[in-house]
Amino acid sequence: MRKVCDFIARWMGVLVLLVAALALLVPASFVWIDTWAINPMLGVIMFGMGLTLSPQDFKVVLSRPKDILIGCLTQFTVMPLLALGLTWAFALPKELAIGVILVGCCPGGTASNVITYLAKGDLALSVGMTAASTLLAPLLTPLLVWVLAGTMVEVDTLGMLLSIVYVVIAPIVCGLLCQRFLPRLTKRVTPYLPAFSSVVITLVVGIIVSHNADSLMTTGLLIMAVIIIHNLLGLGIGFLVGRLLHLPKPKSVALSIEVGMQNSGLASSLATQHFAAYPLATIPGALFSVWHNISGALVAKYYSLHNRT
Repeated sequence: MRKVCDFIARWMGVLVLLVAALALLVPASFVWIDTWAINPMLGVIMFGMGLTLSPQDFKVVLSRPKDILIGCLTQFTVMPLLALGLTWAFALPKELAIGVILVGCCPGGTASNVITYLAKGDLALSVGMTAASTLLAPLLTPLLVWVLAGTMVEVDTLGMLLSIVYVVIAPIVCGLLCQRFLPRLTKRVTPYLPAFSSVVITLVVGIIVSHNADSLMTTGLLIMAVIIIHNLLGLGIGFLVGRLLHLPKPKSVALSIEVGMQNSGLASSLATQHFAAYPLATIPGALFSVWHNISGALVAKYYSLHNRT
């Protein structure tokens, strides 16, 4: 079983790509699962994240405030502004623009820690940044979406804040409590969590793609180009910021991956809940989930092969 789970976690990018292709070509394979299931699925992933976090991870935030501050400032400025700029540059229709902005305003993705480890980056910094940006998300994500997309649509900032608390923060807290009071159970299930999360993320992508298959056939190439550029620019600018600030190579690598990889599942969840009138808004998050796992694997290989300080 452990070998199967390791295989699933290692080849997550390929798995997500295959499921996305299946959902696009044969929507009936996933369309029977309603979109309301996305929120509980994301909550399960966040619960798993809570099971794997330790007090030491939060100590990193306090013991390395400068590094964490640099990371979070870069995260919540570069990606939102890039998202806004790309919606203008490609003249995206309102529905897709909302989705891209949602992706840009979300915190770092949970897969970033694995990618940072594979890239031989500063894993402690990566985990600390993920924790910090996730804790800041209930305030910063709704605020940034309101600032950047408020002229296009009405943004329920309080509703988004509560959604992030329910879907992200509460499950993480539950995971931490489970780790504290059920340590033996937590220790037994932890090795299987990366594979489990990979399967759940893959299902989320399948659900979103299948429900928007017709629209994807007409807009898929355009939005895929935007998503790829957004991700690659985030990875590149994150690394550049680290080098300009004279951070060591492992820290720059962690910063690059944390900035470039977003919690796109949360973006799709927020789009489903708060922008139901614009169904295409869920697509950028789904496609980002597909692409950033592919680019993450590639960039991890590149950084690990060029690991000079």
